[in-house]
Amino acid sequence: MERSDPWAGAVAAPLAGRLEKPRTAGLTMVIDKGLGLRETEDLLELAAGAIDYIKLAFGSSLLYPEPVLERKIALIRERGIHVYPGGTLYELAFVQGKAAAFAQRARDLGFTVLEVSEGTVDLSPAGRRRMIEAALEAGLAVVTEVGKKDPASRLQAAWALEQAAADLAAGASLVIIEGRDSGVGAGAYDQEGRPREELVEVLLREFPRPEALMWEAPLAKQQLYWIRRAGPNVNLGNVQPGDVLTLEAMRRALRGDTLKRALCRLTEVFGERAQEC
Repeated sequence: MERSDPWAGAVAAPLAGRLEKPRTAGLTMVIDKGLGLRETEDLLELAAGAIDYIKLAFGSSLLYPEPVLERKIALIRERGIHVYPGGTLYELAFVQGKAAAFAQRARDLGFTVLEVSEGTVDLSPAGRRRMIEAALEAGLAVVTEVGKKDPASRLQAAWALEQAAADLAAGASLVIIEGRDSGVGAGAYDQEGRPREELVEVLLREFPRPEALMWEAPLAKQQLYWIRRAGPNVNLGNVQPGDVLTLEAMRRALRGDTLKRALCRLTEVFGERAQEC
């Protein structure tokens, strides 16, 4: 992680095992809905070591002045962070018959990844493969998203597993379970933003490559749930920029709700028996 330790010798994070960058698990993807260059610089200066991917949400990158977009992408890449446009924009390009041109242009702008999704547009299996192939042929990595943004379209575990396996076989490096930017009524969550336990149980048990599974989790209560459910190195996405250090603190047991559990695992704390939990 890109950080020094201002508290060295005085206090240490109580939870061992949090992976440092470059890492293949415990990934954090930030959703950027329109940070300016100065805001981006501030975020990266403070928290680049806790960020693995930044997604320029939905079709927002189409609205940037080109020099600003190119500079922003460069700033992110300078910190060793992957950056990609929201999958909605690639869906639109596919509908317009421009998937290959979109992938090439994304590469030319400096993006390192493309997201293949069908949150809005319905894709045939062949169409989804073509989108993955176009990105790979342009020299980009691929992440895919499973699930719809429409609350009426309930994600089924069997279909999600089948789609994830097909995506990974086609060359995707990461499969993201839909949660929207709201964390409510889509994919892994019900209308109250609560994880759908029956879906979660099956996916955690049967997902073909657990390290390639990411859960969109825009709400702090959802992030806490996943850390408790799957450990500090669970992959989480759609994290708000202002919540990056909060999430990293939870991963490292530096916030009360995860610190208590970490202390409970110790046999002795400051010379005393740890509390029972």
